[in-house]
Amino acid sequence: MTGSRVVALGHYQPAKVLTNHDLAAMVDTSDEWITSRVGIRTRHIGGPDEPVDELAAHAAAKALAAAGLQPADIDLVLVATSTAIDRSPSMSARVAARLGMEAPAVMDINVVCSGFTHALATADHALRAGAATRALVIGADKMGDIVDWTDRSSCVLMGDGAGAAVVVADETPDPERPGIGPVLWGSVPAMGDAVRIEGTPPRFAQEGQSVYRWATTQLPPIARKVCEKAGLTPEDLAAVVLHQANLRIIEPVARKIGAVNAVVARDVVDSGNTSAASIPMALSKLVERGEIPGGAPVLLFGFGGNLSYAGQVISCP
Repeated sequence: MTGSRVVALGHYQPAKVLTNHDLAAMVDTSDEWITSRVGIRTRHIGGPDEPVDELAAHAAAKALAAAGLQPADIDLVLVATSTAIDRSPSMSARVAARLGMEAPAVMDINVVCSGFTHALATADHALRAGAATRALVIGADKMGDIVDWTDRSSCVLMGDGAGAAVVVADETPDPERPGIGPVLWGSVPAMGDAVRIEGTPPRFAQEGQSVYRWATTQLPPIARKVCEKAGLTPEDLAAVVLHQANLRIIEPVARKIGAVNAVVARDVVDSGNTSAASIPMALSKLVERGEIPGGAPVLLFGFGGNLSYAGQVISCP
């Protein structure tokens, strides 16, 4: 049976950096208050002339170059985002147009912070079924456009960026170590309004303590089941890339998973919470720095809005 694998990654962030000291001049906060509560020091914020699809296209172009492929080689584009303003054209269609693609299938996926891992699973399923041969899977969000910059509890969290993966069909997958392992996904609909992007204009809000308790208590056993579905133990993992929500969530969840030998992504410190962009961006940086060996097993685990989650183990490109 055909499998799939990630062969290249890319990431992109706007040039403007907003530090904690910059935020302290805007709202009643301080560097000490922010770092002690969420572990974030800086975040990148895009300007009005940097739309989401531009961020996504930059990341995608880097991933394509790393894969040695041309835009015309791609027949499926999936963009995970929750900050698209227009309903049509979709972000995926706009990215395809920016890159000069010929006739790819295009689809946006909005599962907020777990969007990338949902999109990666969708691409994997499409390639396994023979519906596509090469896919671009992108997570891109401009959280700076939807955050209330007068609310110190939320504005300190958010950043903008994009990450992309090139996923190709694998005609001879290793049954013991698939390129992309089985997804485990789900949600808690009764608590779906704990993270919200609502209104006109849309604004981000969350019940921070509820999300923290849910993430740190309910998600570690689910993440361990992701490893079981991949035929691995947490000790086998070379890296763990969780949604970069908050360092006070990432560190206890990673510890409770039990991945004692793994590099743990902490890109949130420099990038803030970039929603669907956070996992591919953090993974791309780890690979770029050579912190994960090629072929090593990596746990990707997204969680957040809708109180949804999705995770899979992949072989590092």
